[in-house]
Amino acid sequence: MKVLAIGGGGREHAAVEALYRSGAEIVAVMKNANPGIIARASKYKLMDEKDVENVVAFAKECGVELAFIGPEAPLEVGLSDALQAAGIKCASPTKDAARIETSKSFMRGLVNKYGIAGNLGYASFDNARDCEEYLKTLDYEIVVKPVGLTGGKGVKVQGEHLMSFEDTMDYVNEIFANNIGGAGVIIEEKAVGEEFTQMVFCDGKKVVPMPLVQDHKRAYEGDVGPNTGGMGSYSDSTHILPFISQEERQAAIDIIQNVIDAMAKEGCPYHGVLYGQFMLTVNGPKIIEFNARFGDPEAMNVLSILETGFQDVCLMMADGNLPDRIDFAKKATVCKYVVPKGYGVKSEVGKEISFDVKGINDAGAVVYYANIDEKDGRLVTMSSRSAGIVGIADTIEEAEQNCEKALEFVKSDWIFVRHDIGKKELVQKRVDHMKQLRSA
Repeated sequence: MKVLAIGGGGREHAAVEALYRSGAEIVAVMKNANPGIIARASKYKLMDEKDVENVVAFAKECGVELAFIGPEAPLEVGLSDALQAAGIKCASPTKDAARIETSKSFMRGLVNKYGIAGNLGYASFDNARDCEEYLKTLDYEIVVKPVGLTGGKGVKVQGEHLMSFEDTMDYVNEIFANNIGGAGVIIEEKAVGEEFTQMVFCDGKKVVPMPLVQDHKRAYEGDVGPNTGGMGSYSDSTHILPFISQEERQAAIDIIQNVIDAMAKEGCPYHGVLYGQFMLTVNGPKIIEFNARFGDPEAMNVLSILETGFQDVCLMMADGNLPDRIDFAKKATVCKYVVPKGYGVKSEVGKEISFDVKGINDAGAVVYYANIDEKDGRLVTMSSRSAGIVGIADTIEEAEQNCEKALEFVKSDWIFVRHDIGKKELVQKRVDHMKQLRSA
């Protein structure tokens, strides 16, 4: 089939590679010249991914039969709706269904309305004054989020980023003053535990789970520094994580299924990949957020070991006939993002970077290009994460070692990596943390 792939980041490169392996002919639309996607595309166009009219026109011109949308911004403006209206099947949610990500207040309200387990205490506000009065009534730590999209960088946590009431109100005022993520703030109860990601494939009714992944948002080793879009992630060969029981994992899947059922009742059935981020607490998994697409970098972990053809999966999501199981290799993966120096504060942009792909592959890893551009035959850094290196092996420890060996084949004087991701000590720290919370 001719499949339209939207987006030029790391998760989109991972999706394109999976589509290519399954025999699809790739037609691509992206803002930046991602060299990995270009290498797999029979035709591509550099353009604004939110330019619905021109994206649909290009898809029709190319004779596209099926579309997969990687980023969230085109979903928010209704690209999936427009493609379907033009007779092109789409393995991504409609604008209404994508509200599960694009409006945090919609998500919390939906979970609350249908009495779904895992919700956190929350309140949303359209002005700073009411928010301040509410905050004065609380006697527990909270999380502050803009209501809309922020590229995974808008969340601030009391006790970590916000050390006083004044810090909290400064951030609330900043959100309203600069219209960050739309004109709204949501205050959520702070959950204590370990975060994990459960992604699923959805066909409007059924959910089929992918392997569990744990992402690392903080910029620097030891889980400190500013929040980022994700510095790296790991998954285990068991497809669950060392600090989670099978029962706890099933509870998260049940929450997602109940959300999908609720969305169908609301008249916005969900087709596509759904990302569920949870905090595992002593009272079970709590909902942190849902995303209406793959996580990044988590997409790289799961798509690297996907054995069922991704083109077939996309078609079944669009048509509403997913099977009960989709196959993944029994392998562990460790992804570490190569980012420009200063990422999280102010990135070094326009700096040359190169990859010895054969060396990376021989080390037992793969590379997915992300926020880099190709200019005059050279690869240069842009402001966000440059590339994900994914080590693959039988254990997390071996996958991490493969990832580190592969990183030696990335050359630039202007890059930074969180080397602790996937290391035995950091994984054990997660296990010990949950043991401590459970015993207390």
